[in-house]
Amino acid sequence: MADSATTVRALPQNKQPRNPISRKQVEKVISRSVAVFGIVFGAQTIPWMLSQLGESQPVWLWVVIPALFGMLPVVLVFSILQVWVRPIQGIFAVLYLIAIITWPIFVRTDVVIPDAIHWLNYLITVATAMATIAFPTAVTAVYLFLCPAIYIVVRITPLGGGATWQLAVLEGVYALILGSAIVIIVTMLRQAASSVDGAQATALDRYSHAVRQHATEVERVQVDSIVHDSVLTTFISAARAFTPQAQALAATMAGNAIGYLRDAAAASPDDGTTVRFTALAERITDAAKALSSPFELRIRSVGTRSLPVQASEAIYSASVQAMVNSLQHAGEGDITRWVAVRGVAPGGIEIIIGDTGAGFDTSERSERLGVRVSIIERISNAGGRASIQSAPGEGTVVSIRWPHASAQQSPTLEEQS
Repeated sequence: MADSATTVRALPQNKQPRNPISRKQVEKVISRSVAVFGIVFGAQTIPWMLSQLGESQPVWLWVVIPALFGMLPVVLVFSILQVWVRPIQGIFAVLYLIAIITWPIFVRTDVVIPDAIHWLNYLITVATAMATIAFPTAVTAVYLFLCPAIYIVVRITPLGGGATWQLAVLEGVYALILGSAIVIIVTMLRQAASSVDGAQATALDRYSHAVRQHATEVERVQVDSIVHDSVLTTFISAARAFTPQAQALAATMAGNAIGYLRDAAAASPDDGTTVRFTALAERITDAAKALSSPFELRIRSVGTRSLPVQASEAIYSASVQAMVNSLQHAGEGDITRWVAVRGVAPGGIEIIIGDTGAGFDTSERSERLGVRVSIIERISNAGGRASIQSAPGEGTVVSIRWPHASAQQSPTLEEQS
């Protein structure tokens, strides 16, 4: 039992990254950065906007200013929460495009428009950055050139201040350069993240294939040993059987060899040793107690049955991996973790490891080998079944059942918490 505790304590040292690089992580960082970028640029624009209030009609100001400046904190909040990020940032980009198109329509004709940069120019880059988050690349490219082009045209007209074409082009191109830099950076980050996702997916597929090949190789080695130790020996004995006694012995050896091959075809390779359910439950509870964070133990009667040692080792290792995954990925704070062990009909055992932590989206391809290989495939290869129930912000429940019972459903998060 001491050896088991030592093994459990050593596992957390081989941690996988808490936040692996992925397209989802990159999108989250980009959207939040653009939202903060919008707040900063919006704050810098306010003095210019206040100095130019008298140039436009009040009806336009009362609609455009609250719409644009009011959307900036809304975009920041939704980006932090990661809810409706693209629609919200797309709304700001559309509102800005409407504002820059309608700007010359609502310029007052009874005032002299000074030859100065209009305050809308300072928000072109913000709008372009949000369009990059919200729209496809082709639409973003059109938006990138459209806004500066409209600004240049308006600035040359008397309603826009009658600036010289050199000054208007300079202002528009400056905004275009900043917007292009943002579009290029975001596009490159997305492509790099997609490449990483593809590489991780390929690695997972290859690793899973390697695990299956390893299991096949183990079975092949077992059959090879039977063929070498039993069948080949039988052939040699039969070839040297010149007396009735030797022939009878060769016949007996042949019958035994056929039995060995039949048993190998019907069972997984192991040494035939069995482990009682109670001993397995004790190993799992001792492992839970040895971990750094406490797990609530919910142990029910597991009965007096036994299971093959190979299945016992697979269940124990998968249970420890599930507990380690909870410590690594469920987050910190007021999190409840539990381990439930119980006997199930007919003659089986079920282990449930759960927490009320961060959870994850089970519909997305897992980036951690612990879930796919160390838990699900390990239990499946041992003749059992493992299932994962999780959702972002709603915790995770790992259910391990042996032997496999497809008709029995796993408990829900609410039932176990």
